[in-house]
Amino acid sequence: MHRPVHRTRTKPRCILLRTCGALLFSGEVAFWQWEDGLGKRNTRGLVSGLLAASIWGGMYVVSKVVLQVIPPFTLLTLRLVIGALVLGVVVVATRTSRLERGQTLKLLAVGVIGYGLSLGLQFVGTKLSTASNGALVTSATPAFVLLFAPLVLQEKSTPRGVLALVVATLGVVAVIDPRHVDLSSALFIGNLCLVGAAVTWALYSVLVRRVSRSTPVLLASTVMLLGGLPVSVPLAVGEVSASAIGPISPGVVGGVLFLGVIATAAAMFLWNYAFAHLPAATASLTFFAQPVVGTLLGWLFLGELITPTFLLGGALIGAGIFIARE
Repeated sequence: MHRPVHRTRTKPRCILLRTCGALLFSGEVAFWQWEDGLGKRNTRGLVSGLLAASIWGGMYVVSKVVLQVIPPFTLLTLRLVIGALVLGVVVVATRTSRLERGQTLKLLAVGVIGYGLSLGLQFVGTKLSTASNGALVTSATPAFVLLFAPLVLQEKSTPRGVLALVVATLGVVAVIDPRHVDLSSALFIGNLCLVGAAVTWALYSVLVRRVSRSTPVLLASTVMLLGGLPVSVPLAVGEVSASAIGPISPGVVGGVLFLGVIATAAAMFLWNYAFAHLPAATASLTFFAQPVVGTLLGWLFLGELITPTFLLGGALIGAGIFIARE
């Protein structure tokens, strides 16, 4: 009885893996051809942004397990502390130059926007809304980057950049499938928080490009992570006093370390590096890798369905990033 079922489940996965392999091979060829036109510095920025978004896309599976034991703002505080400690060790080991007081305050303020307000609004919005709404609304971040870049960085939008954003956004809509989105009035506050999260993350990302002009990215990333603590710590204290933390198993400890070291220290540095070395509009498009990787991991580990619209959406996102090349 089980064998026919096993064969029908395995065949589509084999076909999908072959398809993905072919796409990755063709993409690799195009990538190395593209590198000659972009230059190594821009290529590293692009790869850094894609890696950061891919890590965040895979963070869902781990976060889902850890959040069953540790409340969200307590987990956010742990992530920021671990991330800052890891990057701080690297700063000391590499003997990165020190900051002046004025620079430190500016970086802390940027960190409040990105790691305090934006991530805080995302947590609250997801709790008061739905995961599908969160995925769709926060995917508007690159559009807001396109609005902030001329104001903060004097980087003008180009027809190529707008076209790339439109194509990639259509891809995200196909990946997420807006039919599952609920925009009813009952979720208005949650959806509003999600919009706020997208706006503030876009503003944070643009400001990263600005402050990185005078500060090494590694050092700036370390200080900015600390900037989120004034927001997360009071909320974490309230959570812990209201409800006890669940049993801490080795798996939970491993999950927290993954979220702190990989999803925060490494991914945040990579994201900041991308914005430091690429035009803001181009760097923002790498954000669209997040829902693609999240869906693929959901298919691999949670048995979620891969649809033809997902494959179409992934292709459109790749096309949008390719169009944005300079």
